[in-house]
Amino acid sequence: MKQKPHVVVVGAGAFGGWTALYLQRRGARVTLVDAWGPGNARASSGGETRVIRATYGPRAVYTHLAVRALALWQEHERRWKQRLLHPIGVLWLVEDDDAYEKAALPILKEAGARFEELSGAETAKRYPQINCERVRWAIFERDGGYLTARRACAAVLEGLLAAGGVYRQVAVQPPAPGEALRGNDGSTLAADAYVFACGPWLGKLFPDVIGDRVRATRQEVFFFGTPPGDGRFTEEALPVWADHGNHFTYGIPGNEWRGTTRAGRCSIPPPVSGCRRRRRSGAPATTWQSASRRSRTPPCSRRGCVSTRTLRTNTSSSTAIRVRRTCGSWAVDRDMGSSTARR
Repeated sequence: MKQKPHVVVVGAGAFGGWTALYLQRRGARVTLVDAWGPGNARASSGGETRVIRATYGPRAVYTHLAVRALALWQEHERRWKQRLLHPIGVLWLVEDDDAYEKAALPILKEAGARFEELSGAETAKRYPQINCERVRWAIFERDGGYLTARRACAAVLEGLLAAGGVYRQVAVQPPAPGEALRGNDGSTLAADAYVFACGPWLGKLFPDVIGDRVRATRQEVFFFGTPPGDGRFTEEALPVWADHGNHFTYGIPGNEWRGTTRAGRCSIPPPVSGCRRRRRSGAPATTWQSASRRSRTPPCSRRGCVSTRTLRTNTSSSTAIRVRRTCGSWAVDRDMGSSTARR
């Protein structure tokens, strides 16, 4: 009998975990490894929540991926008997420049996403707890919402183990041409194929072929308190909202009783690879005050910020990067296929 191929997947976040699970289901012997565990605080897939939405401006590939992902999350919730997806809808609020949202409309329709177009007046009437003073129109995605990020990563790992896969918590060393992968504990991770889903650590594992192409950016997340006994800001009364005004921010209501969440990206020079930069003195307060001034939910801002998080890592160009082994050396493919660097 032909032996099943052995695949080592490095990185137990969203990409690595799901890749490992589906490889195992399709007949491979899979070992998933991670230095700190699925959904850990250093990971791109860590944190409390992630918004799942289908509006991506003119980038149709992401819309189709999101629609497919929603179906898969629903399928696996039933299979695992866990609640991971909160399909409370996503409301896109449009003020001035609406090119992004206008470009998304035909793509949403073509992809089969359920959505509504609302006027500013309709939005304000439906959601009076939102400050819609400058909102001209909105898109409401009926099936979008948010995922419990850390819990979802852990659920995927549990699914992999139930399917017969193996998990090891070990950090890997930068791979050497022609040699098996090694862990920081001295162990050898020999395999027929490797998948590296390491987020910002790819540059450290492949300094010559990746380098600084993967850059960590910072996104401040604030948990705002709600007025006591006020149910207007729970997920039963309010969807996720995306604010595409001067700065792209979004809000998640309720968040399983944590308080209304508001997040926005801010740049951090210079780029940081493989870590989250420590906040500069005074930065959290300044950013919180800025977020409060721009708040779509003034009553929550007046209650104050009850907790903060720093999240998010991303590639510098928001494109996929694939590393492959060719003739004993490593090469990188970018933009889903074109070879741009080789050792």
